[in-house]
Amino acid sequence: MKNRISKSCASQAEQAPGEEPKGACSGLCSGLYELHLVTDSPATTGAEVNITASLVASDNGSLVLPTDPHSYRFHWVHSPLMLKGKTEEAFRSTIRAVGNVPGDFPISVWVTSADCQMCQPVARSRLVLSITENIVGKLVITQNATLPWPSTYFTKTLLKTSFLLHDPSNFFKTASFLYSWDFGDGTQMVTEDSTVYYNRSIMGTFTVKLKVVAEWEQAALAAGKGIVQKTGHFSGSLKLQETLRGIQVMGPTEIQAFQEMTVTLNFLGSPPLTMCWRIKSECLPLEEHECRPVSVASTVYNVTTIIMDPGDYCFSIRAENVISRTHQYHRVQVWPSRIQPAVFAFPCATIITMMLAFIMYMTLRNTTQQKDMVENPEPPTEAKCCQMCCVPFLLETPSEYLEVVRENHGLLPPLYKSVKTYTV
Repeated sequence: MKNRISKSCASQAEQAPGEEPKGACSGLCSGLYELHLVTDSPATTGAEVNITASLVASDNGSLVLPTDPHSYRFHWVHSPLMLKGKTEEAFRSTIRAVGNVPGDFPISVWVTSADCQMCQPVARSRLVLSITENIVGKLVITQNATLPWPSTYFTKTLLKTSFLLHDPSNFFKTASFLYSWDFGDGTQMVTEDSTVYYNRSIMGTFTVKLKVVAEWEQAALAAGKGIVQKTGHFSGSLKLQETLRGIQVMGPTEIQAFQEMTVTLNFLGSPPLTMCWRIKSECLPLEEHECRPVSVASTVYNVTTIIMDPGDYCFSIRAENVISRTHQYHRVQVWPSRIQPAVFAFPCATIITMMLAFIMYMTLRNTTQQKDMVENPEPPTEAKCCQMCCVPFLLETPSEYLEVVRENHGLLPPLYKSVKTYTV
């Protein structure tokens, strides 16, 4: 393998020392190997950064690396970073560099055959190294109970908030740290420990902010020793959700048929919620198709309904938020109604009113007729005849009857006729 590569690269033009080889690779040296770069950046200014280049065979299923690990040589371009060290291993090279100013710096590396350093590279690669003035690390928030959504946690459950320093070169080994925490709800604290525990009972979304200050002594050119300080600012977003621990149902347990019933539901969990309910004969969990979901924006919801038929019923409720679901039941006994429903009471009241009006009409009519009989002493003949015929049946004694007749007809005619006598 080494001979074939050297032969194919022998005709390449010479490159100036320190320059990255240019030109197209031809023959067997083209695309046979790859360079994989790994770094522990980003890093703070003054700290060492490790960059490792590994030569691997291209993924063609048949090519393997040569048995001699010294068949190839690695070449690095890292300026303006200061090189602190270089380590060569089998098909691997690692350099340690330091950046004294912040910025993004390109790092290039290529591999040539060991006996032909001026030949076309077998493989090449590059990356960009990030150097910053600040402390490098990250804020990590964990909880014993985990949720499937990122940055989502439970309320009333202890939160562990930690700062993880990124310092692979042990640059801050003599530094002392101070941590200033702001939990976004007015709670602030300053600690020397990189881990704090916090419990928040209010649901919602808030941001945890952290300021890290590191100080240490360092040799100075004039005064001998000086205090060096570096800072870093970090933040993390939290969304606290409260699981549905249950539903409190407040309502009557006994009602009458056709009576309106109002039930108040108190949800022990975080809105927004999706709720559905149904009145069933048995207390069983509601299926998806049994009721229509209703969106609830608060933790209190009122349900009003009317049950027509007497019997034992179960008020079944299902509610869920983004993290949990719960069911609740409320038994209701419905007794027969002692008051007829309005749909039947109205016709009955109408009939009774009409009957009362008819009775009053007849009463007023009879009163008016009696008054006319007293004011008009000589009614029509038919009336007189009727009165003469009916009075004997109304009066108790004959004397009363005679008195009435006298009043109506004056003097009675003689009960006998005069008989005239003629003398012949």
